[in-house]
Amino acid sequence: MAPTKHLLKAIAVTAELTDTALSEMAARVMAQDLARYPDAWVMPALVRCRRELRGRLTLAEVLARLDDGRPGAEEAWALIPKDEATTSVWTDEMREAYAVCAPLLSEGDAVAARMAFKEAYLRNMQRARDEARPPVWTATLGQDPHGREAVLLEAATKKRLTLPYVKALLPPATNASPQLQAVVQTVVKEITTQNSLSNGDSTRHCHPKKSAAN
Repeated sequence: MAPTKHLLKAIAVTAELTDTALSEMAARVMAQDLARYPDAWVMPALVRCRRELRGRLTLAEVLARLDDGRPGAEEAWALIPKDEATTSVWTDEMREAYAVCAPLLSEGDAVAARMAFKEAYLRNMQRARDEARPPVWTATLGQDPHGREAVLLEAATKKRLTLPYVKALLPPATNASPQLQAVVQTVVKEITTQNSLSNGDSTRHCHPKKSAAN
């Protein structure tokens, strides 16, 4: 994918603010490398570089700050199920790392399990980011049905799971619960707000002369 002018400009501004001398060729190569990732990952990473860097701007510094929605290793470890009763919501990378540490958890060695999980998860996450793959969240249902609702609703609130997906996993009575309805209203409100902002941006882009005059 060819880099956009917006990305090239953002790199140039970030380089200037971090006292980094980038040739036009170097900036274009960096932009080419970053263009394979969504703008929603790259632009916040460049903002963090402008705020945090004390040295030169490099591609590695930008990549280290990409936020693709995947949790860090410690949060991921906290989210995985530690027993068969617990319901969890995880990414493909978390699920694959869990398969590595599960035998150690079964043996009761939580310390070794945590280390094995983190090592596998970081490796899986880095591979996914190198391939610019967005996270895919799914639920794994535990044997305790009473512990499912809170976990699934929290995931829906954080937009890790869609509402139809969550509703399909909950019993019919739960679908009418006040908790689920509150989540539905929150998500609908956020979607409406986002659509309003998008329509506002579209209007401004459609009338550049009028906006310039103002």
